[in-house]
Amino acid sequence: MTTKVEIARSWLPRYTGTQIDDFGDYILITNFKSYVESFAERFNVDIRGLDRPMQTATSTEGLSIINYGIGSPNAALIMDLLVARMPRGVLFLGKCGGLKDSTQIGHFILPIAAIRGDGTSNDYFPQEVPALPSFKLHKFVSDKVLAYNQEYRTGVVYTTNRRVWEWDELFRQRLRDLSCLAIDMETATIFIVGHKNGIPRGALLLVSDVPVMPEGIKTEESDRLVTEQWAGLHLDIGISAMTEIGLKGEQIKHFH
Repeated sequence: MTTKVEIARSWLPRYTGTQIDDFGDYILITNFKSYVESFAERFNVDIRGLDRPMQTATSTEGLSIINYGIGSPNAALIMDLLVARMPRGVLFLGKCGGLKDSTQIGHFILPIAAIRGDGTSNDYFPQEVPALPSFKLHKFVSDKVLAYNQEYRTGVVYTTNRRVWEWDELFRQRLRDLSCLAIDMETATIFIVGHKNGIPRGALLLVSDVPVMPEGIKTEESDRLVTEQWAGLHLDIGISAMTEIGLKGEQIKHFH
């Protein structure tokens, strides 16, 4: 194997337990096995890859979902492996921490860009290249959020490779100085690697905690409550948006 595509064609089934042709044209990626379980239950389909690092399910409408794990290296991995399938659109359903008063728990965020504090994305482009979503995909998702009578925020998300930073006052001050809307661990990586591989990509983030306040730091109990109250809606919007864009045959990338 001498090319990225050759490697990806070998590794995508190995990591997911799913053959390349069994993936749909549109794909949801997420950090949560529970999202895959809910997806499979709704469409009455099997979950594949239960013995692999990543679990998947695919609906009869040709929409797939993948739980790739957590963190920017795994996010880069799945976006690289997907060159074997070259989906027409990938939407990340993730959680994030709100950094402003306008980002409260349960709010949705459509990032217009992400600051590359992840480190992983530096292996794909120089630091000055911005991490951006595909505009057409985000427009479609934003319309669907409104169709569910939900509000959403737009702004810049800070992506970090640090999982435990809430105690670090210098880091917290840097986030304030950057005026970021939210913080997560994968969005910038997904945007950059998608850009590198020519894969249309977007992210719909659910605010699950407010980590800049001591009482707002995520706990097992608080995360359980967020999941119970908003995860179903989060998944519903993602499924609806990506299914409909597939049925309409909308072109996310336009070339003349």
